[in-house]
Amino acid sequence: MATWSNLGIQDANSPLMEQLIFFHDHTLMILTMITVLVGYMMGTVLYNKLINRYLLEGQTIELIWTILPAFTLIFIALPSLHILYLMDEMNNPAVTIKSIGHQWYWSYEYSDFHNVEFDSYMKPNNELEMSDFRLLDVDNRAVLPMNTQIRLLVTAADVLHSWTIPSLGVKIDGTPGRLNQGSILINRPGLLFGQCSEICGANHSFMPIVVESVSMNQFINWLKNN
Repeated sequence: MATWSNLGIQDANSPLMEQLIFFHDHTLMILTMITVLVGYMMGTVLYNKLINRYLLEGQTIELIWTILPAFTLIFIALPSLHILYLMDEMNNPAVTIKSIGHQWYWSYEYSDFHNVEFDSYMKPNNELEMSDFRLLDVDNRAVLPMNTQIRLLVTAADVLHSWTIPSLGVKIDGTPGRLNQGSILINRPGLLFGQCSEICGANHSFMPIVVESVSMNQFINWLKNN
């Protein structure tokens, strides 16, 4: 979850989000170098009083400033495509859960286990405890095992929704009549917060998502109690 005065990206809780942060930093360095170079060239042109009256056309320099941006785009496109394919990869999931978006709450179904399903509503202000987060905590958290390949199926019962956890690098649209699939692998235990990221009506900002990452033993005990 983002903390006070945090101007950057949330800490990664999955290998996919780590790759996305690396790609963000990689692209930002390229943009910084381009900005510095172009700024320096503009400054020299503005303050340089020398004029080359023979420089009416230059095939060489035109070739250079055509090829250099092409190489720059290649350096951005290759890691971007790599991450794009990683996001669609599905490696033998051990657990499958289904998330259904409603106006305005989420329903979860653990398809691999018998009769494990529940609704997840945002906690109203008058029911919050001291340790809860206003507008972010829910009455029933989605409990998931860490270091386990998880397949997430997302759909919606009424309008468009979007199941989003920023620290996992996951954002899957929930479309009525359609199942969208995503892959999750959580690195460490803890609480992961997110919200619906698709404008879905009047209470769009009041359907948060809370994932509780636990060990496999704790996950099995939780299943037994449900």
